[in-house]
Amino acid sequence: MKKFFAFAATLCCAATAVAQDPPSPSVSPEPAEETMVPTYETQKRARAYTLAIPAPRGQIVDRNGVPLAQNKLSYNLALTFPTPLEFSDAQAVSYARERIRAAEKLLGRSVNVADALILRHYQNRGILPLEIAQNLTDAQVDQIKNKLPEALILRPIYMRVYPQGRLAGHILGYTGRTGRNPDGVIDNHEVLWPDTEGREGLEQTFNTMLSGQRGEYRLTFDQDGRKTSERIVTPPMPGYTVVTTLDVKLQELAEKTLEAKAKRGAIVITDPNTGDILAMASWPTFNPNSFIPSISTAEFKRLQDDPNIPLLPRAFRSSYPPGSVFKVAVGLAAFESGGITGYDQFQCVPAYQVGNLTFRNWKKVDTGSLNFIEALTQSCNTWFYQVGIKMGAAPIIDWSQQLGLGSKVGIPLRGEVDGRIPDDNYMKAQFGRRLLNGDIANLSIGQGNTEVTPLQMAQAMATIGNGGTVYQSRLVQQVQTLDNEIVSAFQVRVKRTLNISSQTLDHLRTALVRVVSARTGTAHQANLGRIQLAGKTGTAQWGPKNKERTAAWFVGFVPALQPQYAFAALFEGAAGADVHGGSHAAPMIGTIFKEVYKEYLKKDSTPLRALPVDDDPLDDELDDGEYQEDRSG
Repeated sequence: MKKFFAFAATLCCAATAVAQDPPSPSVSPEPAEETMVPTYETQKRARAYTLAIPAPRGQIVDRNGVPLAQNKLSYNLALTFPTPLEFSDAQAVSYARERIRAAEKLLGRSVNVADALILRHYQNRGILPLEIAQNLTDAQVDQIKNKLPEALILRPIYMRVYPQGRLAGHILGYTGRTGRNPDGVIDNHEVLWPDTEGREGLEQTFNTMLSGQRGEYRLTFDQDGRKTSERIVTPPMPGYTVVTTLDVKLQELAEKTLEAKAKRGAIVITDPNTGDILAMASWPTFNPNSFIPSISTAEFKRLQDDPNIPLLPRAFRSSYPPGSVFKVAVGLAAFESGGITGYDQFQCVPAYQVGNLTFRNWKKVDTGSLNFIEALTQSCNTWFYQVGIKMGAAPIIDWSQQLGLGSKVGIPLRGEVDGRIPDDNYMKAQFGRRLLNGDIANLSIGQGNTEVTPLQMAQAMATIGNGGTVYQSRLVQQVQTLDNEIVSAFQVRVKRTLNISSQTLDHLRTALVRVVSARTGTAHQANLGRIQLAGKTGTAQWGPKNKERTAAWFVGFVPALQPQYAFAALFEGAAGADVHGGSHAAPMIGTIFKEVYKEYLKKDSTPLRALPVDDDPLDDELDDGEYQEDRSG
C-alpha cells in the first residue's frame, strides 16, 4: 500500500509537466522560499512555484480489515502548452483545438471545452496542464495510453471508491470535492487539484484523520520562461485508517434480509459483551459511489424525491413507538421497584377501563389470570395496563432510561436522534398537564408519546442479555497508520452497571425464550431449533388515523444463555398495511441467525445450554401447528 501511494504521488507530480521533454521529478530538500506576487506576467519570468499535492485519504475497514472505503488511481486527460508562453489568443485556441480534436478521435466521443476556458487557463496558468476529459474508464486509459499525441498527457489523481458498493452506505457516508478546479492566476501553495472532504457518515466525522498531509511540488522557470526543473519537495502523507467494529458478513446479511423482506426498515446487531456494533443496516439505502467524484443533479433529485427516503439511516436517525417490546422495560421496572413478584397474577381481560377511556387487548377473549412470564409470552396488553398503573410512571421512566431508551446512544455519526420517554415535564410542556393514568396505560405498552430508535433497543436488549451491564456502543475500534501503529483507540467502556436481581433476570430471560419457543408465544418464525433465541415482538401505530403507519418490531439476544449477539429488527409498514412483529420482523431475525449458525445447526449435536420451556396453562386453546401473531400495541 505504501508503495502504491509513493508511486501515485510521483505520477501525479510528473503529470504536471509542461515542456515537451520534461526532466523526471525527484525528491530534494526545499530551497529558500522566493517572494512572488502572482500575475499573468510572472509566468514569463524566472520564477519558482511551490504547489501543494493533495494527500490520498485513509481507508475505512471492517473489524477484520476488509476495506469499506479506499482509493483508486483515476486518470484525467490533459493538454500542455509549450513554454515560454508566447502564443497570441488565436494561436492558443488553435493549438488547443487541434489537440482536442485528436483526443476526440482517440476516445471516440466529443470533448467539450469552451474557447473562453482555454484562454483563461492559458493566460492565468498556462504552465500547468489543462484537463479536457475527467475520470476516464480503465478501458479508455488502456485504449489511448500508448497512442497519445504530442502535448496530451494522462494526469493521475486519487479517486475515492467504496469497494463493497452500497454496503454500509449510511454508516460510511461519502466524500465531495472542496471546490472546482482553479482557473485563476496561480498562487503559491495552491493545490494541484481540489481536495476531497467527508460530507456524511464516518467520512465526515473522521475527516481530519482520514485526510492525511499534503505534499509539496516545485516548478522552476528561467528568465526566458522555460521550465528548468520540477521536483517533489515533500511527498504527501496518506491519511490514517479507521477500523470499525462492523462485520462485513453480518452487515451484508442484514441488508440482504431487509431488501428481501422489507420495503422500509432497520436491523441492528451488537455484541452484548462489549457494546460493539456488528451490523447497523437501514433500508432502503444508497450507493456512496454515486457521489464520486460528484453526483448528478438528476440522481440526487431522484434520491431526495424517493418516498421511501433512501438517504435516511433509520437505525439511528429515526425513532418509532416501541409497542410491546417496551414491555421488557416495564417488567424490569415492576420487579425491581417491588411492584410485583414472580407469583403475582393479573387478569388478561379483553378490555380495561381507565376513567372514561377503554383500553383494549389484542385478543378478544379473556385468557385468564396470568403471571409475568405468561403475560409477556402472550403479550397481554391489559395485564400491563394494570401493572403499570399499579406501580406508577416513575419506575418505568427510571428503568427505561437506565437501559438507554429515549436518549442518544453516542455513536460518532451526525444526526442521531434521542427518541422520547415521556415524563411530567414533557407532558406539561406539550399538553399543559402531568402524566395521567391513561398516559401510564399507553406507556406500559410502548404507545402514546414513547419513541425509541432501533439502535437503542439493541443496546437495551444487550443489557438484559449480559446481566445488567450497559456498555458504550462502539462503532470504531481504533484509528491507525499504514504501519498499524495506533493513533487513537476507543476502548470497550462500561457506562453503568444496573443492579438487577438474579430473580428478575431469570423471569425476563425465561419469558423472552417462551415468546419464541412456547406454543402461545408470538415469535415462532424466529425459532432456531437447537439454539435458544430470546426475543420480544411488538406492533405499534403512529401518525394521524387517515395515514396511520405501523412499526413491527422484534428484539432480543441469542443464545438465550451467554449470548453472543443482541439485536433489534424494525419493519416499517406503509399506511393501512396489516403488519405485525411476529409475522414481519421476527422472520428477518430468523433468516439472519439461521445463516449465522448454519454450520452448528447442521451438526448432529446436543442443544446449547438452554432454559426449559414448559407448556403454559393456555396451550390447550391452540391446535397443533397454530401460533399467535403479536397484534398488540
